[in-house]
Parts: sequence; C-alpha cells; structure tokens
Amino acid sequence: MKPRVLVTSNDVPSAGMDLLRTKCDVTIIHTTTDALRDDVLQALPGHDAVFIAKCYNVNSEFLNIAGPTLKVVSTMSAGYDHLDVPEIKRRGIKVGHTPMVLSGAVAEIAVVLTLSAIRRTYEGRLKLEQGQVENNVQWLLGQDIQGSIVGIVGLGNIGQAIVKRLKGFDVKRFIYTGHSRKKAGDELGAHFVSLDELLEQSDIIIVAVPLTNETRGLFNDNTFGKMKKTAVFVNISRGKIVETDALIKALRNKTIFAAGLDVTDPEPLPPEHDLLKLPNAVIIPHLGSATVKTRRDMSITAAQNILNGLEGKPLVYEL
Repeated sequence: MKPRVLVTSNDVPSAGMDLLRTKCDVTIIHTTTDALRDDVLQALPGHDAVFIAKCYNVNSEFLNIAGPTLKVVSTMSAGYDHLDVPEIKRRGIKVGHTPMVLSGAVAEIAVVLTLSAIRRTYEGRLKLEQGQVENNVQWLLGQDIQGSIVGIVGLGNIGQAIVKRLKGFDVKRFIYTGHSRKKAGDELGAHFVSLDELLEQSDIIIVAVPLTNETRGLFNDNTFGKMKKTAVFVNISRGKIVETDALIKALRNKTIFAAGLDVTDPEPLPPEHDLLKLPNAVIIPHLGSATVKTRRDMSITAAQNILNGLEGKPLVYEL
C-alpha cells in the first residue's frame, strides 16, 4: 500500500500535489475556513504524513488524534510558530518547513513597504482622493533611503536577501542585531550591533525574525521610544512581534515617522481597526510569499519534505 498523506487545504498549488501523488495516496480537505479544524481532525487518523497549509495549528491534540501512524509533518511556510516542534519531535515525528524558496519574494515586499512608507505613498493617495493636493514645495515630504542607516532585526535568509536588494539604493550603512555576529553579515558589509544601538542609529528598521517567546512583543512602547522620530519601521515577519497598541501610539504621536506592515496582530485586521485609520501606516494583507512561482516552489518543497521523510531520507529543510 502507498503511504497516506493528508493535505489541510484544497488551494495548494498543483505542483506539490502532483509530486505527492507519484508515491502516495493523497487526501485533500475541501472545506470552508470555519469548519477547517474539525474536518482535518476527523480525517486525520491513519495518515502517514500531513501537509500543513495556511499555518494550521499542530499541537498535542492534533498529534494524539493522528495516532502512531504519523511519521512526517511538513508546513508550506518558512515560519513555524503554529507547530509545537518540541512535542512533534519528542514523538519521533519528522517535521519540515519551506525556508529559502520564499526569501526573495518576502525581501521584495520589504523593499515595497520601505519605499511606500518612507515616501508617504499611502498618505499621498488619500490626499488625492480627498482633493487635498497642494502646489507647495514643502508639501508631503518624505525621507531618503540614499545615505540612510538601515537596521535589520534578524539577519537570516530573508534579512540577507533584503540587504542585497537595498544595496542598490546607496545606503550609507547596514547594521543588524541577533544572537551573534554572522559570517554572512561580514560578507554583506553589515555591522553587528546590540538591539539598543540598532534602535537608536537606524533610519529604517526592518524586522525579519521568527516569532518565539523571545521575540513576542519585542516592539513596544519602550523600543519605539528609542527610535529616531524620523525612523521608518517595517515588519515582514509575524504580527505578534509588535504590540499593536504601542505601534498605533507611536505613529499617532509621531514618535516614529511611518510604518510598513505585511503582518499585523490581529490578522487580518478588522476593517474599522484603528491601525487602518493612520495615514502614516502602509499595510498590506500578508502578501510576502504571494507570487505564482514562490507558492509553487513552496508546495514542491513541502511535498519533497514528506517524500524524503517517508523514505527515511533527510528532509529538504528539517526543523
């Protein structure tokens, strides 16, 4: 018998599903978001592997229902805060994700948000719609990327890709913070500093770290208060890294100049949320990896993780 694989969503790119079908019996959950968890848990028992889409939560309840047949869990994402990785591994189950293949696309979104926030494009669009365009040389002035200091919080694959893409803007200096100095940072000409130094020195701060107990709520009243009043804050990692109320206050009070967000807390934001009412906040609905090629490559990588795990081989990207 072929191994049985459960896929938690029916909108995964076909390339990954086609790859799984070459060696596995594939069950795909067709359901609405509201009923998703119940439907997945009902279908789960007896499967050898699970392909996780849409950051579906894998915890002890999930693993207990899956039972002893489950050998591999693979998520179609770089982030893995929705997976209880220690518990999954404690049970001898292999667990993989899909970094690298999305780094370029997410870095591009970071550049888009940086440019949009620093040059006040959303605010300009609002003025245009409201008929408030002024013929004034001092009107709606932004900041410059050229000659700026760019601080990257987390110089992993995505952080490195961001630096590479911003180099063409004649940035004065790249700095980064994290657990330790990195060889990749040296190769990129980026300088390792403490978080406080980064907050105080940076004209642009881009967050590219995973959500962990250490990074949850990292950006709050205290950290925003250490930034320059001209600073632009960009988050392309996870919404819960930022305390939303603190960010709203910082933008309203002009503690910082502007923000560009691909991720928020809550996510998605309700239409009437206060964050959406701020002209100096450029917000998009988690589009970081949303290109045709990137999502296709993510589906293939997640599928290959499963095939490798079922065959006793190392996963492409194992946690």
